[in-house]
Amino acid sequence: MAGRKTKGKGRVKKVLLAGVVALLFLGAAGFFVQIQEVTVTGNNRYTSEEITDILFPTGKERNFLYCFVNDKMGNHKDIPYVEDYDLVFETPMKVEVIIYEKSIVGYLEYMSSYMYFDKDGIIVESTNEKLQGIPKVTGLDFGHIALYAPLPVEDKQVFDEILNLTQALYDYEIQVDEIRFEARNEVTLKIGEIDVKLGNSDNINGKIAALHDTLPVLEGQAGTLYLDSYDETNTSMMYTFRKRS
Repeated sequence: MAGRKTKGKGRVKKVLLAGVVALLFLGAAGFFVQIQEVTVTGNNRYTSEEITDILFPTGKERNFLYCFVNDKMGNHKDIPYVEDYDLVFETPMKVEVIIYEKSIVGYLEYMSSYMYFDKDGIIVESTNEKLQGIPKVTGLDFGHIALYAPLPVEDKQVFDEILNLTQALYDYEIQVDEIRFEARNEVTLKIGEIDVKLGNSDNINGKIAALHDTLPVLEGQAGTLYLDSYDETNTSMMYTFRKRS
């Protein structure tokens, strides 16, 4: 009976030893495996090549074992305009990078820097780089602007107006050069050579929808479009456009 127990323990030790050896072998093999193929999805502000160069600049970052362990420990790099990213290891030599970009909808100029804010009004980036397709907000007095803090607008109504307007422009994919707040918080948009008078914040979604439908007709022209007279009850309303002489 004692002999059988001894033999049983011996088999268990052999199995455990074999498992340890296998793990060591796999670890050693993984140490020498290099990631050869990288695919990038979800990226708009960076090319796939730029993301690859940022995340895998040297052979060390391309080492499968190093990259896998580093990712599982949550050691992700900070990339401007990127909220986070995931690494999906399809094979030890092939990885997919899924990018989650920050939803930037506008920017302010502050102390020689561009302060970009997201759809919630949070300052998410401060940089000297000017992004294409992001509107500049002017005409408002701001206090101290801090990274990762809300837009420093004392009047909450104005704060909400900025967010509603920038979100509507984002939803309708309208690229605006400037959002200018004027007297009585009336708003003018600058789109190329066209100024768009929106008036106050009433019916802002309807005004932006009308702008979306009207802009193709005005392509290549210069002047002022008046949407401040927008009336949501008048579905056949015509809007005034005065050409610039």
